[in-house]
Amino acid sequence: MGRRRDATAEIAGKENEESLSTEQIFESKEVPSWKNQLTFRAFVVSAVLAFFFSFIVMKLNLTTGIIPSLNVAAGLLGFFFVKTWTKVLEKTGLLRQPFTRQENTVIQTCVVAASGIAFSGGFGSYMFGMSETIASQAGDGNTPVNVKNPSLGWMIGFLFVVSFVGLFSVVPLRKIMIIEHKLIYPSGTATAHLINSFHTPQGAKLVKKQVSALFKTFGFSFFWAFFQWFFTAGDDCGFSAFPTFGLKAYAHKFYFDFSATYVGVGMICPYIVNVSLLAGAILSWGIMWPLIEAKKGDWFSAKLSPSSLHGLQGYKVFISIAVILGDGLLHFSVVLFKTIRGICAKRTRKDSSAILPDAVTSSPDDSSYISYDDQRRTELFLKDQIPNTYAFIGYVILAIISIITVPHIFPPLKWYHVLVTYFIAPVMAFCNSYGCGLTDWSLASSYGKLAIFIFGAWIGMNSGGVLAGLASCGVMMSIVSTASDLMQDFKTGYLTLASPRSMFISQVIGTAMGCVIAPCVFWIFYKAFPLGVDGSDYPAPYATVYRGIALLGVEGVSSLPKNCLTLCLAFFVGAFFLSGAREAAKHYKLRVYYYMPSVMAMAIPFYLGSYFAIDMCLGSLILFIWEKSNKKHADAFAPAVASGMICGDGIWSLPASILALAKVKPPICMKFLSRSTNAKVDGFLSG
Repeated sequence: MGRRRDATAEIAGKENEESLSTEQIFESKEVPSWKNQLTFRAFVVSAVLAFFFSFIVMKLNLTTGIIPSLNVAAGLLGFFFVKTWTKVLEKTGLLRQPFTRQENTVIQTCVVAASGIAFSGGFGSYMFGMSETIASQAGDGNTPVNVKNPSLGWMIGFLFVVSFVGLFSVVPLRKIMIIEHKLIYPSGTATAHLINSFHTPQGAKLVKKQVSALFKTFGFSFFWAFFQWFFTAGDDCGFSAFPTFGLKAYAHKFYFDFSATYVGVGMICPYIVNVSLLAGAILSWGIMWPLIEAKKGDWFSAKLSPSSLHGLQGYKVFISIAVILGDGLLHFSVVLFKTIRGICAKRTRKDSSAILPDAVTSSPDDSSYISYDDQRRTELFLKDQIPNTYAFIGYVILAIISIITVPHIFPPLKWYHVLVTYFIAPVMAFCNSYGCGLTDWSLASSYGKLAIFIFGAWIGMNSGGVLAGLASCGVMMSIVSTASDLMQDFKTGYLTLASPRSMFISQVIGTAMGCVIAPCVFWIFYKAFPLGVDGSDYPAPYATVYRGIALLGVEGVSSLPKNCLTLCLAFFVGAFFLSGAREAAKHYKLRVYYYMPSVMAMAIPFYLGSYFAIDMCLGSLILFIWEKSNKKHADAFAPAVASGMICGDGIWSLPASILALAKVKPPICMKFLSRSTNAKVDGFLSG
């Protein structure tokens, strides 16, 4: 009987524990002050992780442009490293401050802010699109006034003067966004729940197993990339050039390239994204490009180089741009509509759920009832205020510095152009932050493309409109992107009781890290590998796309090859309506929505090919089989396994870059030839 009573009491205790809310579970733990959340060890770990994550983001940025969410990996690895650090100090008796979820949130915020610069800095898009390498392929606009080659000095300087302004633009709106409008910010919310689970006893046990799985796949991925390196002594050598489906399919970019990175990315991305990538590859490289190539000599000159935008390359670039713009315009319209509707709804009706009750004795049946968690979180979120005056002064001072500095870096962009950008940027930043809170969809690149068209057309080709358009894109993207990232972090901090001040300072420090780390990482790639060259490991496809958009802005459509405009318009309209149909199906909760392709994802392989889409579909297949066999296990460990695959292969880029800089070449070239070509080679060697 005694054992039965003990068991019954234990079960009742567990049930009672499970019924507690998140903040009731953490009620016994003291919340450190905002200064104590910002620890030296947190920023040391953040700097190390930011450096490695920047390599991963840069590699993806210069290949597919698809950047998976690294929040999970940042929170997971941050927890593991600091937890290990504190355990060692605890055993030696030197531990002075325990590791808290607030400190974990600071690390995650700092790492994501720093590695985010590797993407929003435009190293694979607008910034590298200014280079002579990309300009020479585009043909038109390859003039000194429209070209600026990468240099470590001006890239770091440019990022420092434009990357912090966006942080001050939305600080005054944090209470409206998080508390009054109760925006979801799905990624920020998911990250907060993950961090909260890490710091419960159950979460600590689970995260130990997750980290173990991550490091196992990390090691496998790293050594697999290292093994492949030995067979890449020449062009089209190695496992990445394996003609999986035959040589003809390989010539049309259909093959599996044995990349652990893309398999891991495929495990993180939704199934429909990966299927959409494959569908886009089949439509373009399997059907359209072979048909257009057959028109060589009629639609375009047969004497043009393969990289000329006046030939087949022009169709690839501008049709993909048309699809991206069609999808981007639709989503821009949807997010803008939802933003305006949400603001109007809040103003026209009293939303009692957004107001704190006068007393904490409200009943759950009362419309003014607020949960204990919300009361606790709101109390601490409003405790450490960031004065709006400081935010306004900070924005004005940084804007003035940027207005003075940016024209010296990019002479075609005059001070009044930058001034106009900073006048309209806060509105854009608000719209993007609000829309991101509703849909988790950041449209920073769409705002950047809009700036390219506006300022490119305003300045004109002869006055450096191509370079000015790309530079204005950088200014706009930096403001809009960092603003939505900060608001996302505020949401994470709200749910983990991290102070808004510590979140803001962590974001500032992370951004400063990124302004130095990201250009340095890009510089390593730039010096070690041929970037932006068709057929290279790092083709930087979006650099060509962004320069193509800039050329469209200053030149108009007269420079396009024959029938290219007609095809662009057809695909633009098709993309717009297909995206609209998908949004309508989502709004009305139609089952067909889950089977409708993502138009943006379809556009990516139009230029690149399908090799990475095949890798990512394999990742989806692995995840699908895993979920069918053990869904609970897959949900717990798939993100860690995928992150390990991405990190291991991505980190290999660092020693590979060092070897390339040191002129150390692989010893073997593993190449695949057709039977007839092989016979000719044998005959030549024997002769």
